[in-house]
Amino acid sequence: MTLMKKFFAQTKKPEGMLGKMMLGTMNSGHAKMADWGMSHLPGTGIAKAADLGCGGGRNAGELLKRYPDAHVTAVDYSHLSVEKARDYNKEMITEGRCRVLQGDVSELDLPEETFDLATAFETIYFWPGLERCFAQVYKILKPGGLFMICNESDGTDATSLRFEKIIEGMKNYTTEEIGAALKQAGFSKIQSYHHPSNPWITVLAEK
Repeated sequence: MTLMKKFFAQTKKPEGMLGKMMLGTMNSGHAKMADWGMSHLPGTGIAKAADLGCGGGRNAGELLKRYPDAHVTAVDYSHLSVEKARDYNKEMITEGRCRVLQGDVSELDLPEETFDLATAFETIYFWPGLERCFAQVYKILKPGGLFMICNESDGTDATSLRFEKIIEGMKNYTTEEIGAALKQAGFSKIQSYHHPSNPWITVLAEK
C-alpha cells in the first residue's frame, strides 16, 4: 500500500502517526459541511445528544454551543479520536456537559430511549451494515428523537467514488439508499437536503 493510500485509510479508523496527522485535518476540513448540516437542526428542544463517530470532537463542541443547556455524548471506536475529542472538549467535560467514549456503533453501549438527537458526520461510509447500525441509533433515541446524517458525498460524485477504490471498506451512499435503510430500521418522517453547489447531503429522520 502506498503512503497516500495509508494516509487516506486513516479516515476509517485513525491509528498511529498517520492517524494523528489525519485527525489534525478533520476538525477544520469538515467544518463548513458540518455547519451546513447543523443548520437543518431545530433551534431548541435538545437536552441530550449523541455524536456518533465523533472524530476529532469539533462537531460535538458545536452541538454544545448550539444547545447551551444540553449534554453531549461523543462516541468513536478509535482511541486516538477519543483522545483528540476529549482534549478538544476538555472544558465542557470538566463542566459535566460532555463525555467522550470509545465504542462501536454496531453495538452501542448507551442507554435506550435517552437521547433527543443523534448525529453522524462523515462516518456512515464505514459503518458495518447500515440497517444494523441505524437500528442501534433508533434504540437510543427517545420517541420523537432525531437522527441526522451529514456526508460530503451524495453517493454519485466522481471524487468520492474514486476514494472508494483507495480506502478499503468505504461505501458512499445516495440519499435514497440512506432513506431505505432508515425505514428498515424503523425511522419515519425522513427528509433529505442537497447542498446547492457541493455534493454534500443531510438526511434527517425521526423516531
